[in-house]
Amino acid sequence: MRVFYFLSSCDTCKRILAELPLDSSIAQIDIKKNPLTASQLAQLHALAGSYEALFSKRAQLYKQRCLKDQILSENDIKDLLLEHYTFLKRPVLLYDNKLFIGNTAKVITEAKAFLNEQ
Repeated sequence: MRVFYFLSSCDTCKRILAELPLDSSIAQIDIKKNPLTASQLAQLHALAGSYEALFSKRAQLYKQRCLKDQILSENDIKDLLLEHYTFLKRPVLLYDNKLFIGNTAKVITEAKAFLNEQ
């Protein structure tokens, strides 16, 4: 499966979308318009190894709900990811069995190099 999960209202996601050499084989899914399904999240979890790796602690709801003061289990994080799109660390590029999560320079550089090799 080849999917690029992003948020169309996020300037960082838009910049990264413009930088990456995405071809027509990669579906682009705006997570605000099309939230993650349980099966999509399960697939990402299988490759990431944990729900926490997919979870954004920068989300406004994370701060508003004072979640940093709580101990969140993997199941709690899974529920939050399914509850609201803002909890997904983005963007996420899934290319077959290779996963790139987030917007750090290192991740984007690795994703570009990988895509250029394909």
